[in-house]
Amino acid sequence: MKKYYLLIIIAVFFVAVGFRKQNLEDKVNATLQTAIQQYTYLSKQVTLGKYPKTYSVDKNKLETSDSGWWCSGFYPGTLLYLVEAKGTPELKKEALNVLGDLKKEQFNTTTHDLGFMMFCSFGNAERLNPSKEYEDILMNSAKSLATRFNPKIGCIKSWDSAPWNHASKDESPVIIDNMMNLELLFWATKHSGDSTYYKIAVQHADKTMINHFRKDYSSYHEVVYDNETGKVAKQITNQGAADDSSWARGQGWGLYGYTVMYRETKDTKYLKQAQNIANYILNHPNMPKDKIPYWDFNAPNIPNALRDSSAASLIASALLELGGYVGKKEETRYYDTAKTILSNLLTPEYIATVGTNGGFLLKHGVGNMPNKTEIDTPLSYGDYYLVEAMLRYKMLIKMNKEFK
Repeated sequence: MKKYYLLIIIAVFFVAVGFRKQNLEDKVNATLQTAIQQYTYLSKQVTLGKYPKTYSVDKNKLETSDSGWWCSGFYPGTLLYLVEAKGTPELKKEALNVLGDLKKEQFNTTTHDLGFMMFCSFGNAERLNPSKEYEDILMNSAKSLATRFNPKIGCIKSWDSAPWNHASKDESPVIIDNMMNLELLFWATKHSGDSTYYKIAVQHADKTMINHFRKDYSSYHEVVYDNETGKVAKQITNQGAADDSSWARGQGWGLYGYTVMYRETKDTKYLKQAQNIANYILNHPNMPKDKIPYWDFNAPNIPNALRDSSAASLIASALLELGGYVGKKEETRYYDTAKTILSNLLTPEYIATVGTNGGFLLKHGVGNMPNKTEIDTPLSYGDYYLVEAMLRYKMLIKMNKEFK
């Protein structure tokens, strides 16, 4: 009799576990459908040349930018991901129209964010539908990005010098976000055979690994270098709570960036770096149980500090890739954490209902708290990395049914 009851308990346990796992897959499929409806709605709110940035709930106003803003690639990139997921002709048409406007930025040498702008957009377009036009645009974009590399420093300069970024005309600021722009350079070397771009990416990542990271593998947001000597002048923040705090999205940029570095170089020092960053994030005592991080791990009013859904989606996407490069124990931990993040993001607390949120999918992002801009709002990059994470989750299910 005891054995009989034990079998029933075991059976109920596996049914419950199976339901929970299947429930996440159902959530992903339902959220992708919501995303299609939202982006169909969003596409009707903007005219060509206007790129959705965020939505102000208080003002009931959609905020947009021109193509030169660092977020311009996320809107067409998200559209292309949704086309890839569901094959929606209307969204494909909108994406192609937007790309036609965005392509002029291939010659923009005033920004370090050409990876965000051009690879999240044209990189996906070229991957899904290779063409010489897309290849030429991406090569020109890589050439433009490479002009910002300072060999004395060994890094690609971030913002052009201005008082607000704490760098003088004789200095160069470099932000952790810049790790996300290196993937474009790797593509350029693979496409052209010219190792220049590869070498720039490696030098930038190596110097960032030395000067951006503390002993516990948390990251400064910004490092300011002297242009002539290449020495570090300052290690500070622009968007975090304090110079020595851990701005959540910044930790995500580093995690994602070094995961890409390992993928593209197969150099294990980058894999180790990505794992160390992951362990810092996942082991942090201020990481909530639901794995949706506060906007800064050292925010002053935890546990009442705002969460940052964009950081959560970015971290989830990075962990889903990183899990494929490590041993079974770490793989399980990274995948389980990513699934926990997705399970908690894909709820009414964070996912907008159709026709609300200005047309964006994800709620409760934090853009720049110190500057008091884009606070507790949707963010175009939050949507992009959430959709990417969902597609990565679906791909892992397809490759391995046990992953569910």
